[in-house]
Amino acid sequence: MNKITVDSPAKINLGLNVVRKREDGFHDLETVFIPIMLSDKMTFVRSDKLTFDSNNQQMIAIKDNLILRAIRLLKSNFGQDFNLSIYVEKIIPIGGGLGGGSSNAAVTLKTINKMFNLGFSYNELAKFALNLGSDVPYFLNPIPCFAESRGEILHPLNVEIPYPILIVNPGIKIETAWAFKKISPAKPGKSLKSIFINGALDFDELKSFVKNDFEEIVFETFPEIKDIKNDLYASGAEFALMSGTGSTVYGIFTNLQKAAWAEDFFRKKYFTYLNIPFEKGSIT
Repeated sequence: MNKITVDSPAKINLGLNVVRKREDGFHDLETVFIPIMLSDKMTFVRSDKLTFDSNNQQMIAIKDNLILRAIRLLKSNFGQDFNLSIYVEKIIPIGGGLGGGSSNAAVTLKTINKMFNLGFSYNELAKFALNLGSDVPYFLNPIPCFAESRGEILHPLNVEIPYPILIVNPGIKIETAWAFKKISPAKPGKSLKSIFINGALDFDELKSFVKNDFEEIVFETFPEIKDIKNDLYASGAEFALMSGTGSTVYGIFTNLQKAAWAEDFFRKKYFTYLNIPFEKGSIT
């Protein structure tokens, strides 16, 4: 196998609670990961040396990006070079809370394991993934999950969002380390797992109990992101929330036309993506 091209998907966080700071310096959290169809496209070609390129200059400028770190990690554990020409068509906004970098890292681990017949199991890859970042393990198998601990303990959920989800990103890069330094951990009033355990979406319950603990911190420093959330509600979203540590905000709409109108409004100024479910028959 000399060439593989694969999609590297994004996710949103349907709630994000930071529960406590651990003795190892990390934080225990709980969140619900929902994959969306927005994705980067990654191409791996066997070569005589390791090279990396992208359509995104910001990504090229990151000399220690997660893709190259993943390759070095595998090299240190397997004892061989993985000479590849890697190209990333970057579509997911960088530093936007959609997990693009973590997704790229997970796809890199899986693809090299396949191309070079390394034989690592899912659990072995998950250990490598956690070494790269807290939400990298999720992208080894990106399905709806309740996540706890650092985000690596995953519990699949029978949750579907049969509605359009509008993704809005203002191009503001939020550093995850900065956000965690600012956070004040606190146990949530209601566990996210209990809210989504039956798989149904209740928008009143979402608005009452599903929060993102980073919103207050991010909104204070970047009020434009708060304005986006307010404008999503004003445009007809049934529920809106910042994803991850920001700066992306998403809105869930029950009306496809309203979602499309809202996208027209936001795309004049921001990056947008309208995630439409495959089963659209019930949406009007």
